[in-house]
Amino acid sequence: EVQLQASGGGLVQAGGSLRLSCVVSGLSFDDYAIGWFRQAPGEEREALSCISSIGGTTYYADSVKGRFTMSSDNAKNTVYLHMNSLKPEDTAVYYCAARDVPNTSASDIDYHYWGQGTQVTVSS
Repeated sequence: EVQLQASGGGLVQAGGSLRLSCVVSGLSFDDYAIGWFRQAPGEEREALSCISSIGGTTYYADSVKGRFTMSSDNAKNTVYLHMNSLKPEDTAVYYCAARDVPNTSASDIDYHYWGQGTQVTVSS
């Protein structure tokens, strides 16, 4: 059974940093791609980044390029989203997700497994 457990969210002031973690079980990073998404109230889910053994790391959202970095620790079966220079508009629930092919994708319908989400709130 594939499971993803996201954590690390919280309340932070604008300009601050957070590191989100996503512990993945039940799959091999060699065979899957892992993505980070976020969804703010009343808005559509937004793809932030994706990492895979074939595609490397791809960033999708222009709004986070240069501020957010995705990394992985295969030995710990964990992917991270390092978020710097946070802004109030980054406030959202952040999700990690996995797709069962090792190719990156920005489309949430391509992902088969989802974590429960972690809330990030950035105060001004």
